[in-house]
Amino acid sequence: MSTARPETAAAPRARSRNPFARRDSADDGPRARFSELLPYILEQRGLMAFVVVLSVLGAAASLGQPLLVQRVVGVVQEGGQLGVLVWALVGLVVVSGVLSGYQHYLLQRMGEGIVLSSRRTLVRRILRLPISEFDTRRTGDLVSRVGSDTTLLRAVLTQGLVEAIGGAVTFLGAIIAMFIIDPVLLGLTVLVVAVSVVAVVGLSGRIRVASQRAQRKVGDLAASVERAIGAIRTVRASNATDREIRTIERDAEGAWEMGIKVAKASAVVVPIAGIALQASFLVVVGVGGYRVAAGAITVGDLVAFILFLFLMIMPLGQAFGAVTAVNQALGALGRIQEIVKLPVETDGDAALAGRLRDGAPAADDRTDAPAVELVDVRFAYPVAADADADAATASEGPASPADATDA
Repeated sequence: MSTARPETAAAPRARSRNPFARRDSADDGPRARFSELLPYILEQRGLMAFVVVLSVLGAAASLGQPLLVQRVVGVVQEGGQLGVLVWALVGLVVVSGVLSGYQHYLLQRMGEGIVLSSRRTLVRRILRLPISEFDTRRTGDLVSRVGSDTTLLRAVLTQGLVEAIGGAVTFLGAIIAMFIIDPVLLGLTVLVVAVSVVAVVGLSGRIRVASQRAQRKVGDLAASVERAIGAIRTVRASNATDREIRTIERDAEGAWEMGIKVAKASAVVVPIAGIALQASFLVVVGVGGYRVAAGAITVGDLVAFILFLFLMIMPLGQAFGAVTAVNQALGALGRIQEIVKLPVETDGDAALAGRLRDGAPAADDRTDAPAVELVDVRFAYPVAADADADAATASEGPASPADATDA
């Protein structure tokens, strides 16, 4: 207990030495909600609706493939002619690929639009902040919010959030088809998937916190580089180049360490979909083979069930990727919203201008009030209040060469 008191008391003293230090918080900075992210996503509603339609059409094309494969297997077992079935299957594959490629392009375009919109909003806010905010915030950190933080918002669209809508259609359609084929195999599959979903939900919070800390470290790095370059002449004159390099390298290592933590958190979440697919596949093959041998289902039913299994797990992987991307974006959005929510110098100007336009006094009801009024203003030197001005004398005369040399 006695050792904790000096540390607690030392912290405020350390902070008081530098009034311009970056503000820290006990909870790793502001936290953004998904509702604050929606306005950026919904700025392009028409294009997003079109992408969702493409995603649903792609899901329908994907769901039709296992049904055709099941029919093909049945025709082959009966010794019939495939004919149109093969061409229909090829057509579905081609249509699904074309829809997927076009959808990917539109998502990338929408992602760039989100980045542009967030940068416009942030720049307009930063340049209107009160001067006191620039005294207490590091310039490089503000630059980092405009640069790297806004870039992370792109991942919300490009890494599965919108695709997850069409994936939900695929997921539900696959579950319905699997239930029709064999409810027993579906129950075993859902059990494995439920375990993976619980694991992802439990780990997603770590990604958001780690991403926010990583972006904060990137801001520190940008601020250190900006400070060193802005004062490069002073740094060179003071022979402090090596010291500044070490400081910047420490910030770079801190950003690297936070990036590694984000990678570790993501590395735990991303493979879960693959593990769920492999475990489900092994269960379906093992139990499904037994049920085929028992005559409960046919070979064509088992093949179709396996294909639907892949179609069900693929949207699950997209959903896991969307969870990771959204949490990373929320970490960056928290830093963006921290600046956007700050008051600007022009707040209240409209009301003041309205009063002046209507002829109402701005700060005083008296019509004869001066524009500037000083009340009880005093001035004094804080030190040497009793110093006598006559006690010090100064003489002025021509400087000699020796004096100039000494100077």
